[in-house]
Amino acid sequence: MEIDDLYGLPFDEFVPARNALARDLRKAGKRDEAAEVAALRKPSVAAWAVDQLVRTQRKAVSELFDAGDALRAAQDDVLAGRGDGQTLRAAVARERGAVDVLAVSARGLLTADGHELSPTIIERVADTLHAAALDDEAREQVREGRLERELRHVGLGALGAAPAGATARPAAKKKTTARKPATNRTAEKPATNRTAERSAREERERARREQAEARAAARAAEREARRRVDHAERAQKVSAERRDRAAEALTEADAELDAAETELREAKAQLASAQDASRDAAR
Repeated sequence: MEIDDLYGLPFDEFVPARNALARDLRKAGKRDEAAEVAALRKPSVAAWAVDQLVRTQRKAVSELFDAGDALRAAQDDVLAGRGDGQTLRAAVARERGAVDVLAVSARGLLTADGHELSPTIIERVADTLHAAALDDEAREQVREGRLERELRHVGLGALGAAPAGATARPAAKKKTTARKPATNRTAEKPATNRTAERSAREERERARREQAEARAAARAAEREARRRVDHAERAQKVSAERRDRAAEALTEADAELDAAETELREAKAQLASAQDASRDAAR
Protein backbone atom coordinates (compact mmCIF):
# COMPACT_ATOMS: atom_id res chain seq x y z
CA MET A 1 0.00 0.00 0.00
CA GLU A 2 1.16 3.55 -0.79
CA ILE A 3 0.48 6.74 1.16
CA ASP A 4 -1.97 7.92 -1.50
CA ASP A 5 -4.02 4.75 -1.05
CA LEU A 6 -4.72 5.58 2.60
CA TYR A 7 -6.96 8.50 1.66
CA GLY A 8 -9.18 6.36 -0.55
CA LEU A 9 -10.03 3.90 2.23
CA PRO A 10 -13.25 3.88 4.25
CA PHE A 11 -13.07 6.49 6.98
CA ASP A 12 -12.46 4.18 9.94
CA GLU A 13 -9.80 2.16 8.14
CA PHE A 14 -7.35 5.05 7.79
CA VAL A 15 -5.63 4.77 11.17
CA PRO A 16 -5.15 0.96 11.19
CA ALA A 17 -3.87 1.05 7.61
CA ARG A 18 -1.56 3.98 8.35
CA ASN A 19 -0.09 2.23 11.39
CA ALA A 20 0.37 -1.00 9.45
CA LEU A 21 2.13 0.82 6.61
CA ALA A 22 4.44 2.63 9.07
CA ARG A 23 5.23 -0.69 10.76
CA ASP A 24 6.04 -2.35 7.45
CA LEU A 25 8.34 0.50 6.49
CA ARG A 26 10.17 0.29 9.80
CA LYS A 27 10.68 -3.43 9.36
CA ALA A 28 12.06 -2.73 5.90
CA GLY A 29 14.60 -0.36 7.44
CA LYS A 30 12.93 2.76 5.97
CA ARG A 31 12.74 4.65 9.24
CA ASP A 32 12.41 8.15 7.75
CA GLU A 33 9.53 7.08 5.53
CA ALA A 34 7.97 5.25 8.45
CA ALA A 35 8.11 8.39 10.58
CA GLU A 36 6.52 10.40 7.77
CA VAL A 37 3.65 7.93 7.46
CA ALA A 38 3.17 7.68 11.23
CA ALA A 39 2.80 11.47 11.44
CA LEU A 40 -0.05 11.57 8.89
CA ARG A 41 -3.26 12.89 10.41
CA LYS A 42 -6.55 11.14 9.98
CA PRO A 43 -8.77 13.37 7.77
CA SER A 44 -11.82 15.03 9.21
CA VAL A 45 -15.09 13.53 8.00
CA ALA A 46 -15.71 16.44 5.62
CA ALA A 47 -12.17 16.28 4.21
CA TRP A 48 -12.47 12.52 3.81
CA ALA A 49 -15.74 12.99 1.89
CA VAL A 50 -14.07 15.49 -0.46
CA ASP A 51 -11.19 13.05 -1.02
CA GLN A 52 -13.71 10.39 -2.07
CA LEU A 53 -15.45 12.79 -4.47
CA VAL A 54 -12.16 13.71 -6.12
CA ARG A 55 -11.38 10.03 -6.62
CA THR A 56 -14.79 8.91 -7.86
CA GLN A 57 -16.49 11.96 -9.46
CA ARG A 58 -13.75 13.18 -11.78
CA LYS A 59 -16.07 14.64 -14.43
CA ALA A 60 -18.10 16.61 -11.89
CA VAL A 61 -14.93 17.87 -10.18
CA SER A 62 -13.56 19.03 -13.55
CA GLU A 63 -16.81 20.93 -14.17
CA LEU A 64 -16.47 22.53 -10.72
CA PHE A 65 -13.01 23.84 -11.58
CA ASP A 66 -14.17 25.14 -14.97
CA ALA A 67 -17.16 26.85 -13.37
CA GLY A 68 -14.91 28.45 -10.77
CA ASP A 69 -12.61 29.84 -13.47
CA ALA A 70 -15.58 31.30 -15.32
CA LEU A 71 -16.94 32.91 -12.15
CA ARG A 72 -13.60 34.49 -11.27
CA ALA A 73 -13.28 35.90 -14.78
CA ALA A 74 -16.80 37.33 -14.64
CA GLN A 75 -16.16 38.95 -11.24
CA ASP A 76 -12.93 40.51 -12.48
CA ASP A 77 -14.78 41.96 -15.47
CA VAL A 78 -17.48 43.51 -13.27
CA LEU A 79 -14.99 45.06 -10.85
CA ALA A 80 -13.03 46.45 -13.79
CA GLY A 81 -16.17 48.17 -15.06
CA ARG A 82 -16.45 46.15 -18.25
CA GLY A 83 -18.58 43.28 -16.99
CA ASP A 84 -21.96 42.02 -17.99
CA GLY A 85 -24.34 41.50 -15.08
CA GLN A 86 -26.18 38.71 -16.85
CA THR A 87 -22.93 36.86 -17.53
CA LEU A 88 -21.92 37.19 -13.87
CA ARG A 89 -25.24 35.85 -12.64
CA ALA A 90 -24.99 32.91 -15.02
CA ALA A 91 -21.44 32.18 -13.80
CA VAL A 92 -22.59 32.29 -10.16
CA ALA A 93 -25.42 29.88 -10.93
CA ARG A 94 -23.07 27.52 -12.79
CA GLU A 95 -20.57 27.41 -9.91
CA ARG A 96 -23.31 26.84 -7.34
CA GLY A 97 -24.80 24.12 -9.49
CA ALA A 98 -21.43 22.35 -9.76
CA VAL A 99 -21.05 22.45 -5.96
CA ASP A 100 -24.62 21.17 -5.48
CA VAL A 101 -24.06 18.20 -7.81
CA LEU A 102 -21.03 17.08 -5.81
CA ALA A 103 -22.76 17.76 -2.49
CA VAL A 104 -25.57 15.41 -3.55
CA SER A 105 -22.97 12.72 -4.27
CA ALA A 106 -21.43 13.33 -0.85
CA ARG A 107 -24.79 12.64 0.81
CA GLY A 108 -24.54 9.09 -0.49
CA LEU A 109 -21.34 8.46 1.49
CA LEU A 110 -21.89 6.52 4.72
CA THR A 111 -20.32 6.79 8.14
CA ALA A 112 -18.84 3.75 9.86
CA ASP A 113 -22.21 2.97 11.48
CA GLY A 114 -24.01 3.09 8.15
CA HIS A 115 -25.60 6.54 8.42
CA GLU A 116 -25.47 9.27 5.81
CA LEU A 117 -23.30 12.29 6.46
CA SER A 118 -24.96 14.97 8.59
CA PRO A 119 -26.18 18.28 7.12
CA THR A 120 -23.35 20.05 8.98
CA ILE A 121 -20.74 17.83 7.32
CA ILE A 122 -22.35 18.32 3.91
CA GLU A 123 -22.18 22.09 4.44
CA ARG A 124 -18.46 21.82 5.21
CA VAL A 125 -18.01 19.70 2.10
CA ALA A 126 -19.77 22.39 0.04
CA ASP A 127 -17.58 25.12 1.58
CA THR A 128 -14.47 23.14 0.65
CA LEU A 129 -15.67 22.61 -2.90
CA HIS A 130 -16.47 26.32 -3.20
CA ALA A 131 -12.94 27.14 -2.01
CA ALA A 132 -11.46 24.73 -4.56
CA ALA A 133 -13.48 26.38 -7.33
CA LEU A 134 -12.28 29.90 -6.54
CA ASP A 135 -8.83 29.62 -4.97
CA ASP A 136 -5.77 28.16 -6.71
CA GLU A 137 -4.06 26.97 -3.52
CA ALA A 138 -7.21 25.29 -2.23
CA ARG A 139 -7.74 23.69 -5.63
CA GLU A 140 -4.29 22.10 -5.57
CA GLN A 141 -4.91 20.68 -2.11
CA VAL A 142 -8.27 19.24 -3.14
CA ARG A 143 -7.02 17.94 -6.49
CA GLU A 144 -4.45 15.70 -4.78
CA GLY A 145 -7.22 13.74 -3.04
CA ARG A 146 -5.26 13.78 0.24
CA LEU A 147 -7.06 16.56 2.08
CA GLU A 148 -6.87 16.36 5.89
CA ARG A 149 -9.07 19.30 6.91
CA GLU A 150 -11.96 21.10 5.25
CA LEU A 151 -11.34 24.51 3.65
CA ARG A 152 -13.15 27.83 3.31
CA HIS A 153 -12.67 30.54 0.73
CA VAL A 154 -12.21 34.03 2.19
CA GLY A 155 -11.71 36.12 -0.95
CA LEU A 156 -14.16 38.25 -2.89
CA GLY A 157 -15.33 35.19 -4.77
CA ALA A 158 -16.90 33.87 -1.58
CA LEU A 159 -19.65 36.44 -1.91
CA GLY A 160 -21.19 34.20 -4.51
CA ALA A 161 -22.94 37.11 -6.23
CA ALA A 162 -22.26 40.39 -7.90
CA PRO A 163 -21.26 43.22 -5.53
CA ALA A 164 -24.08 45.60 -4.75
CA GLY A 165 -24.69 47.82 -7.70
CA ALA A 166 -22.27 45.94 -9.92
CA THR A 167 -24.61 45.54 -12.81
CA ALA A 168 -23.96 45.76 -16.50
CA ARG A 169 -23.49 49.19 -17.90
CA PRO A 170 -25.08 49.26 -21.32
CA ALA A 171 -23.16 51.27 -23.82
CA ALA A 172 -24.65 54.63 -24.67
CA LYS A 173 -26.57 54.36 -27.89
CA LYS A 174 -25.49 56.65 -30.64
CA LYS A 175 -28.51 58.48 -31.88
CA THR A 176 -28.87 58.99 -35.56
CA THR A 177 -31.47 61.07 -37.28
CA ALA A 178 -32.39 61.46 -40.87
CA ARG A 179 -31.02 64.54 -42.51
CA LYS A 180 -33.61 67.23 -42.86
CA PRO A 181 -33.57 70.46 -44.67
CA ALA A 182 -31.67 73.15 -42.80
CA THR A 183 -34.84 75.12 -42.26
CA ASN A 184 -36.42 72.24 -40.26
CA ARG A 185 -33.32 71.36 -38.15
CA THR A 186 -32.65 74.84 -36.80
CA ALA A 187 -35.41 74.79 -34.20
CA GLU A 188 -34.89 71.12 -33.19
CA LYS A 189 -31.11 71.27 -32.66
CA PRO A 190 -31.05 72.99 -29.21
CA ALA A 191 -33.63 70.58 -27.77
CA THR A 192 -31.83 67.55 -29.21
CA ASN A 193 -28.49 68.70 -27.79
CA ARG A 194 -29.98 69.24 -24.34
CA THR A 195 -31.52 65.76 -24.35
CA ALA A 196 -28.24 64.15 -25.42
CA GLU A 197 -26.27 66.06 -22.79
CA ARG A 198 -28.74 65.08 -20.07
CA SER A 199 -28.57 61.42 -21.10
CA ALA A 200 -24.78 61.52 -21.10
CA ARG A 201 -24.71 63.09 -17.61
CA GLU A 202 -27.12 60.48 -16.28
CA GLU A 203 -25.05 57.69 -17.81
CA ARG A 204 -21.83 59.03 -16.28
CA GLU A 205 -23.47 59.43 -12.87
CA ARG A 206 -24.86 55.89 -13.02
CA ALA A 207 -21.43 54.56 -13.96
CA ARG A 208 -19.82 56.42 -11.03
CA ARG A 209 -22.40 55.02 -8.60
CA GLU A 210 -21.88 51.49 -9.84
CA GLN A 211 -18.09 51.75 -9.57
CA ALA A 212 -18.31 53.24 -6.06
CA GLU A 213 -20.65 50.48 -4.92
CA ALA A 214 -18.42 47.82 -6.42
CA ARG A 215 -15.36 49.28 -4.66
CA ALA A 216 -17.24 49.45 -1.34
CA ALA A 217 -18.30 45.81 -1.69
CA ALA A 218 -14.73 44.80 -2.49
CA ARG A 219 -13.38 46.64 0.56
CA ALA A 220 -16.00 45.07 2.82
CA ALA A 221 -15.15 41.63 1.47
CA GLU A 222 -11.45 42.28 2.05
CA ARG A 223 -12.05 43.30 5.68
CA GLU A 224 -14.08 40.17 6.32
CA ALA A 225 -11.44 38.07 4.58
CA ARG A 226 -8.67 39.54 6.73
CA ARG A 227 -10.65 38.83 9.90
CA ARG A 228 -11.20 35.24 8.92
CA VAL A 229 -7.59 34.80 7.84
CA ASP A 230 -6.38 36.06 11.24
CA HIS A 231 -8.72 33.65 13.01
CA ALA A 232 -7.67 30.77 10.77
CA GLU A 233 -3.98 31.52 11.27
CA ARG A 234 -4.38 31.41 15.04
CA ALA A 235 -6.27 28.14 14.82
CA GLN A 236 -3.67 26.72 12.43
CA LYS A 237 -0.85 27.67 14.82
CA VAL A 238 -2.52 25.92 17.74
CA SER A 239 -3.24 22.84 15.63
CA ALA A 240 0.34 22.73 14.33
CA GLU A 241 1.70 22.87 17.86
CA ARG A 242 -0.58 20.04 18.94
CA ARG A 243 0.43 18.02 15.88
CA ASP A 244 4.12 18.56 16.60
CA ARG A 245 3.70 17.42 20.19
CA ALA A 246 1.79 14.37 19.03
CA ALA A 247 4.45 13.59 16.42
CA GLU A 248 7.17 13.80 19.05
CA ALA A 249 5.21 11.52 21.35
CA LEU A 250 4.64 9.09 18.48
CA THR A 251 8.34 9.07 17.60
CA GLU A 252 9.23 8.32 21.21
CA ALA A 253 6.61 5.58 21.34
CA ASP A 254 8.00 4.06 18.14
CA ALA A 255 11.49 4.06 19.62
CA GLU A 256 10.22 2.42 22.82
CA LEU A 257 8.34 -0.14 20.74
CA ASP A 258 11.45 -0.98 18.74
CA ALA A 259 13.45 -1.36 21.95
CA ALA A 260 10.78 -3.57 23.47
CA GLU A 261 10.63 -5.75 20.37
CA THR A 262 14.42 -6.09 20.40
CA GLU A 263 14.37 -7.01 24.09
CA LEU A 264 11.61 -9.55 23.45
CA ARG A 265 13.56 -11.20 20.64
CA GLU A 266 16.70 -11.41 22.77
CA ALA A 267 14.77 -12.77 25.74
CA LYS A 268 13.14 -15.44 23.58
CA ALA A 269 16.52 -16.37 22.16
CA GLN A 270 17.95 -16.63 25.67
CA LEU A 271 15.01 -18.76 26.79
CA ALA A 272 15.40 -21.10 23.83
CA SER A 273 19.10 -21.44 24.53
CA ALA A 274 18.45 -22.18 28.21
CA GLN A 275 15.83 -24.79 27.32
CA ASP A 276 18.26 -26.49 24.95
CA ALA A 277 20.92 -26.54 27.66
CA SER A 278 18.46 -27.95 30.16
CA ARG A 279 17.44 -30.74 27.81
CA ASP A 280 21.10 -31.56 27.09
CA ALA A 281 21.84 -31.75 30.83
CA ALA A 282 18.93 -34.09 31.42
CA ARG A 283 20.17 -36.66 28.95
